[in-house]
Amino acid sequence: MSFKTLVSVAEYWQILKSVAASMFGVQSEKNREMDFQKKSVVPFVVVGIIFVLIFIATIMFVVNLAVS
Repeated sequence: MSFKTLVSVAEYWQILKSVAASMFGVQSEKNREMDFQKKSVVPFVVVGIIFVLIFIATIMFVVNLAVS
């Protein structure tokens, strides 16, 4: 792996951690400030939408499991 790829992977990992922490409401001030210094909001929005869809699918699965 090249250095650029490693940085890219680390950046995506940070985005995943930030979105997960914000979904649970435990985002630290330091991480929030780092997130707002990013150039684009698009990766955060995309990951956020994916997290919400996974959350909804999980809730639907659990409800269907409980009802049947």
